[in-house]
Amino acid sequence: MEKTIEDPPTSAVLLDHCHFSQVIFNSVEKFYIPGGDVTCRYTFTQHFIPRQKDWIGIFRCSLNWTIQLLITPDTGGIWHQVGWKTVREYYTFMWVTLPIDLNNKSAKQQEVQFKAYYLPKDDEYYQFCYVDQDGVVRGASIPFQFRPENEEDILVVTTQGEVEEIEQHNKELCKENQELKDSCVSLQKQNSDMQAELQKKQEELETLQSINKKLELKVKEQKDYWETELLQLKEQNQKMSSENEKMGIRVDQLQAQLSTQEKEMEKLVQGDQDKTEQLEHLKKENGHLFLSLTEQRKDQKKLEQTVEEMKQNETTAMKKQQELMDENFDLSRRLSEETICNALQREKERLEGENDLLKRENSRLLSYMGLDFNSLPYQVPTSDEGGAGQNPGLVYGNPYSGIQESSSPSQLSIKKCPICKADGICDHTLEQQQMQALCLNCPICDKIFPATEKQIFEDHVFCHSL
Repeated sequence: MEKTIEDPPTSAVLLDHCHFSQVIFNSVEKFYIPGGDVTCRYTFTQHFIPRQKDWIGIFRCSLNWTIQLLITPDTGGIWHQVGWKTVREYYTFMWVTLPIDLNNKSAKQQEVQFKAYYLPKDDEYYQFCYVDQDGVVRGASIPFQFRPENEEDILVVTTQGEVEEIEQHNKELCKENQELKDSCVSLQKQNSDMQAELQKKQEELETLQSINKKLELKVKEQKDYWETELLQLKEQNQKMSSENEKMGIRVDQLQAQLSTQEKEMEKLVQGDQDKTEQLEHLKKENGHLFLSLTEQRKDQKKLEQTVEEMKQNETTAMKKQQELMDENFDLSRRLSEETICNALQREKERLEGENDLLKRENSRLLSYMGLDFNSLPYQVPTSDEGGAGQNPGLVYGNPYSGIQESSSPSQLSIKKCPICKADGICDHTLEQQQMQALCLNCPICDKIFPATEKQIFEDHVFCHSL
């Protein structure tokens, strides 16, 4: 493991509060040759549990350092120095490798290797220190130096007794060496077994690492997906916030419009009430007008019936007048003598009287109906009251009564001739009566038609009735 750029966790905890006896450093040399890698071996105590961010640092000792020896029931001497004050004063460091199983005895024995490139180049004293992820020192080694080996510095002074003691000690060492060899063979066998188990564990570890990498990739993908979704949600949240602000403004506008519309609605309701009252009043007036209209319609029907009766009477009178005119025409043709002419003259006067009587009767009826007699296109000729009184069964009287009366000379009226001023009948009056007998006189407008134009005369008289 090489030095990483990431700084280890440190703290400003004083050395008096640190626990130097929880990690023990083994086989620490008095000096290490510069230019080579240095292996640091250490052992965890029974109650110590390492964590992921624990690290081992090389700290520089001061020249006037003092060494204290701590004795514990389960360990030998544990060294630590007091030349530095906080764990922030490390020279270099390496991360600690966590053991797979802490319950295994071999897992308690750990080591890290410091590369020569990161080691100090001077000959000052240094020591190893174990620092946990909280920045607290859990163990420290004896001081050592980085310098080359110098044989001139070794001076050996021995005596004969010391030589014998040394030989005896060598024999004991040889015997102990043999025992150690035997133990080494056993340990090698155990080591091979442990190597096989370690290989197996490494394969399992590689499998777990590959699975871990896949899981990390999945976690990274999921994290990227979540981050993308988070960005989208943030954008949506911003959009919703802006839309919410717009909706708030819109709600305020709608509330203002609603209040305005409520006021207008109140005005409309008040106006509706006024219009309802006016409508009720108009309904009452309409009822009265409907009753009045019904009565007027009844009166109108009565008037229409009266007008219809008058039209029927008028039609009957027109027919009788036409008959009388036909009779008058026949009499005019047959009569050529003076007596007949006088009789026709008197008959004409009598018919004019009857026509006047009918005119007065029509005027009375039309005034009752509220109409003007002069506005009518045609006036029915009527007879005088005397003629109607002689024969009440006939509308125009008896047409032959004038002939019977003509036999009485006392009843004839003697007229003077307009030309010769003679009384009675003269040549002029006879010629005039003959001309009248040969002409047709309109009883309405007094227009004269020749006797040969009878059809034109009838059409002319009929036009007055339209």
